Amino acid sequence: MNPLSGVLDEAWRMYKAHAKHLLAIAFVIYVAAAIIIALLALAGRIGYLLGFLVLLLAGFVLQATLVKAVQDVRDGRADLSISETVSAALPSLPAVAVASILAVIGIWVGLWLIIVPGLYLMTIWAVIVPVIVIERSGALASFGRSRDLVRGRGWHVFVTLVLVIVILIVVQAVLGVILAALPRVLDDGLSTVISGTVISPFLALVVTLVYYRLSTGAVA
Repeated sequence: MNPLSGVLDEAWRMYKAHAKHLLAIAFVIYVAAAIIIALLALAGRIGYLLGFLVLLLAGFVLQATLVKAVQDVRDGRADLSISETVSAALPSLPAVAVASILAVIGIWVGLWLIIVPGLYLMTIWAVIVPVIVIERSGALASFGRSRDLVRGRGWHVFVTLVLVIVILIVVQAVLGVILAALPRVLDDGLSTVISGTVISPFLALVVTLVYYRLSTGAVA
């Protein structure tokens, strides 16, 4: 029996119940980043470089904020406003940024070498962001903590991640078809905002719920 069975169902129920709140958080962060990037693009090549850094920073803010939002709504209601949720997540931002960059580098190197090491690292590091945001762990310590939580349940975590990735690919494809009718200029920016807004909260829900099941012994 998969000890993480029901995670996707629970994530979907929470997604539907708190869609307005979670989608609003993702939308605000994406739109704010998009406006800043558009303004920086007016400065030419340097502006594009700065825009990339803004996009990277926005991704880290989004990860930390959505995990905090999921933590907030687990009792069935959203007690924090969007600004309060962002503020609560900001102290974790430096650690989330460092850990995320290191994890991405490690996973991509592993995938590039033999694929299997990358998949292994993706699995044992699956909950580093919830560990940082919820437990207030340091960036480097989060890797060991995530590995310890996943230990003995790696296969189930891996299967859950694969299912989520498949779901997100399908959703992305559907959104791509819907947005294909837009003019090219609008499609590039708008599709990123819309797909990110729709997809990010569900991914955060799954990862955070997996963390809670692992950390509370619900899958022992």
